[in-house]
Amino acid sequence: MELAAALANDAAERLVRYARIDTQSDEDSTTYPSTDKQLELLRLLLDELRGLGLADAQMDEHGYVTATIPATVDGDVPTIAFFAHVDTAREVTGANVAPQRLRYTGGDIAIGNGQVIRPSDSPQLQHHVGHELITTDGTTLLGADDKAGVAEIMSAAAYLVAHPEIPHGTVKVAFNPDEEIGRGVIHFPVESFGARAAYTMDGSTIGEIQQETFSGAQVRMRIRGRSIHPGLAKGELVNAIKLAAAIVGRLPEDRLSPETTSEREGYVHPVVVGGDASELELRFIVRDFDDDALDRSVAYLRSLAEDVAAGEPRASIEVESRIQYRNMRATLERHPEIVENLEEAVRRIGFEPRRTAIRGGTDGSALTEMGLPTPNIYTGGQDAHSEREWICVEDMGLAAATIVELAKVWARA
Repeated sequence: MELAAALANDAAERLVRYARIDTQSDEDSTTYPSTDKQLELLRLLLDELRGLGLADAQMDEHGYVTATIPATVDGDVPTIAFFAHVDTAREVTGANVAPQRLRYTGGDIAIGNGQVIRPSDSPQLQHHVGHELITTDGTTLLGADDKAGVAEIMSAAAYLVAHPEIPHGTVKVAFNPDEEIGRGVIHFPVESFGARAAYTMDGSTIGEIQQETFSGAQVRMRIRGRSIHPGLAKGELVNAIKLAAAIVGRLPEDRLSPETTSEREGYVHPVVVGGDASELELRFIVRDFDDDALDRSVAYLRSLAEDVAAGEPRASIEVESRIQYRNMRATLERHPEIVENLEEAVRRIGFEPRRTAIRGGTDGSALTEMGLPTPNIYTGGQDAHSEREWICVEDMGLAAATIVELAKVWARA
């Protein structure tokens, strides 16, 4: 597709530039954004938007960067918006990212530091023989989740500004921090933003679109044991680490975990342990497409904690839970034109759209709940949150082209 080819290299160059900025968020922070380093990229994006001539480009007190591309047609065309988050995940460091651009000729790719991207582990790789890829050097994540989305929105915005002959209504863009820790849009001014529909650029394989995500919860267990010098410990010591191990040890081995579930199956997942033998915190994430099933899984974790605590009355286990986001399906089904217009844009770039459900969440879940219906669009990124993360340059062009085509679809052009 000619449009995608025109956008691909610009989007790729932006991703490489953005990826070099460490924007890892911090779940334990009490500030917003959770880390100051996210603001470095947000300020850069603000400067670039202003450089495009978007006069209303701004950053608010929460770090949200927004801008408006004025309509090029008259009439009542709904205002739409595109969102992407700048932060990267905690699983792998986002510092000192050194992106590599390479032409894929097939087989395994040894990217460095003992890391190998294999078609057997990354099935999409087989479809990209002969294509240019961007990878890491094996020591960090790439940050295509979601700096690819950021780059694609910026490329599409630059293209729309440079081509006022393209018919479209008002298009807004927004970049936010802290999605990876479930706080990405908690302060976003949905009402004053003025969009009727929005789209997150935070998906994966080209052609796959999502109007459904997991519902998500977090469970924190604060486990307090009983301390004493280990030389005097017989009959006295209660080890908080062993209590945590007892809880984790009671989780089923063949179900209810990320490594044993797929498709529409939910899970509970221990993700953080911090503390010592006297006191520690054990942290879980809980995911399910069905809200009642999510609540049952949270109750299950509470029951495990109660059972372990009952066996050792000298210890205490406090359990706290909170909902991080909800499945957006029901709301989007009440506004079918939002996804139908996206499907038409996908067809225009040469693909047959496939509706899939995300085994995860996006800022769109929260935005939808806040009154701004927001399905999710692919970026082309693969193997997120790992040193083996990669993306195809051609796919980045297709994702950016989808934004342009979608703006035209809403204008019935």
